[in-house]
Amino acid sequence: MTEHTPDVPLGSWLADLPDDRLILLLQLRPDLAQPPPGSIAALAARAQARQSVKAATDDLNFLQLAVLDALLVLHADTTPVPTTKLLSLIGDNAPHTDVTAALDDLKARALAWGDTAVRVAADAATALPWHAGQVTLEDRSRTGEEIATLIDGIDEAQRDVLEKLLEGSPMGRTRDAAPGAPPDRPVPRLLAAGLLRRIDAETVILPRHVGQVLRGELPGPMQLTAPDPVVSTTTSDDVDAVAAGAAIDLLRELEVLLQNLSTTPVAELRSGGLGVRELKRLAKATGIDEPRLGLILELAAAAGLIASGMPEPMPLHGEGPYWAPTAAADRFADLTAAERWHLLASTWVDLPGRPALIGTRGPDAKPYGALSDSLFSTAAPLDRRLLLDMLAELPPGAGVDATSASAALIWRRPRWARRLQPGPVGDLLTESHALGLVGRGAISTPGRVVLGGGEPADVVDAMTRVLPKPIDHFLVQADLTVVVPGPMVRQLADDLATVATVESAGAAMVYRVSEQSIRHALDVGKTRDWMHAFFANHSKTPVPQGLTYLIDDVARRHGQLRIGIAASFVRCEDPALLAQAVSAPHVEGLALRALAPTVAVSPAPISEVLAALRAAGFVPAAEDSTGAIVDMRPRGARVPTPQQRRPYRPAPRPTADSLNAVVGVLRKVTAAPFGSARIDPAVAMSLLQQAAREQATVVIGYLDAAGVATQRVVAPIAVKGGQLGAFDSASGRLREFAIHRITSVTPADEG
Repeated sequence: MTEHTPDVPLGSWLADLPDDRLILLLQLRPDLAQPPPGSIAALAARAQARQSVKAATDDLNFLQLAVLDALLVLHADTTPVPTTKLLSLIGDNAPHTDVTAALDDLKARALAWGDTAVRVAADAATALPWHAGQVTLEDRSRTGEEIATLIDGIDEAQRDVLEKLLEGSPMGRTRDAAPGAPPDRPVPRLLAAGLLRRIDAETVILPRHVGQVLRGELPGPMQLTAPDPVVSTTTSDDVDAVAAGAAIDLLRELEVLLQNLSTTPVAELRSGGLGVRELKRLAKATGIDEPRLGLILELAAAAGLIASGMPEPMPLHGEGPYWAPTAAADRFADLTAAERWHLLASTWVDLPGRPALIGTRGPDAKPYGALSDSLFSTAAPLDRRLLLDMLAELPPGAGVDATSASAALIWRRPRWARRLQPGPVGDLLTESHALGLVGRGAISTPGRVVLGGGEPADVVDAMTRVLPKPIDHFLVQADLTVVVPGPMVRQLADDLATVATVESAGAAMVYRVSEQSIRHALDVGKTRDWMHAFFANHSKTPVPQGLTYLIDDVARRHGQLRIGIAASFVRCEDPALLAQAVSAPHVEGLALRALAPTVAVSPAPISEVLAALRAAGFVPAAEDSTGAIVDMRPRGARVPTPQQRRPYRPAPRPTADSLNAVVGVLRKVTAAPFGSARIDPAVAMSLLQQAAREQATVVIGYLDAAGVATQRVVAPIAVKGGQLGAFDSASGRLREFAIHRITSVTPADEG
């Protein structure tokens, strides 16, 4: 150490910082302020603790971690390193301005400190997602394909060596690491191929990129400069059009799902969620493929539109509980399309789960079930926001794919690399496309507003502008199909659904009018004249004569049998038809009894009489006491709306006022008499480490948890993780002492 590289303890460096720098430090590392430190020395000790250092590096990018890696290669954890030496080591791998900015960021987080010479915490190496030196010292010129080719060419003995290093620590000790080892042995051959790196004559390490290729991961990051993820460009209007189409499809499929669950609630497994068979049955019934259905189920549950419970009315099969729509689903149906989309989009962004795992198998070889707790992940919202943030920073219309996005995200968050591989990132992109937050790999205009935390009205307005305006017409074809070339106004869609059934869905939906659909319309109270007027008023094409005849024919035959509530009565103007109905085999269980040539009664409920007569081939209609047609459609099962599942929210950060107060207290403690008399924790660690190496005995001043000051004669053994392990002479046993509670360290012969 020279006068040009003074070893300034972290506590002293922090004490010299202005208040705004200390406040910035506490903002960047909120764990340092919770609970508030009692002194600058305590703050410095806390900032160097292993867990705090790991937390502080969690959101650093690759360049920042590479600078930290280079400092560790230069042994900045034990001695100050001149900044010029750091810049020289990194060389042309990154612009010096970028390296300096990264170093300044490390200083702002107190991960590095000093001015012309820099120190880092003793436990800084534990915060790296690789072994220190694996970025600075290893070759970054080879691509993943080249590494894979080399691995394919090795023999079984060499592969065994790599597998052992992959399963455990990447570092291994062997005599074959020496330069003069026999060249035909596995380790020298791997060293020659660049698949191992020599550390010393007895130690080798598995290179970072080789390990990534062996694990099937995307190797990288390769360079210290951020990669460009853009693979395509298009216009913002094109992106928004695709996003709007995706939103329309999602809302339509959700509506189909809610209708299906309303009619037929699905039993929940005892372990929670839906079984594989139930999911397949639901996919077949709704026409939605299973991966997409899993996403919609998770969104519906998180938004409170479906829940598990005992529905009313209860299903006739199974024991329950069942998954069924909630009362909130009815309110949801009354919202505009943009409002419904906003609820789903905001739900997905903060969804603490990974729907893409549904159907895959976990580490225990069991499949992940839809709506099960096994999908829970607090990291999922972080990954989604990281992806959307990256897309929002790109120019409008700039698109990415799974591979390019993965590389860019891993560069931004190297510590998250395992969950930012192309597979998981591809799943996030697929889901964001399905939600309409992304179109053609680029973020949509409504997606930007959602990500920016805009007011709900602003988000709804943004989606309203990109959605096509609802239409009030359709096209009736000669084959009795109805083509709808866009989203319909709500009332028109509801009316069309009563008289026609969906034949194919998409941007242009196709409905079909049939005898059954017309009968359904008559059953719910629509009349022949209403149907004629409905098609005439809304069809842009002439109404086919065949449709007119079909409506007239079904309406003429419909309702010749009239069922009332007696429990039920059946009346008919045609005595022969009534007699035929009463004697039909299908109605034997109804106990139908003729009271007059045109009237019969039954103790069975009206719904059962209707079903039995229809099964016998008749076309009855239900009526009330005035003779008006009654809508006998079941309301559908409903379960109580559960309390909203708490969405993911990051841990609250200290406010500016509270941080100002913390810094104010630190300044007062430092300025108080004897406020700076305590030894700096970094100095204490250095002295204790020296004593441990020299096997010397020292006297330490120590404050216990109650604040009682004592002096202990100890023989230091190890200093690790903010703790001193030493032999305590007074107790005659090994003890651990918290470094930040040590107030002084002096040699025993001076004590």
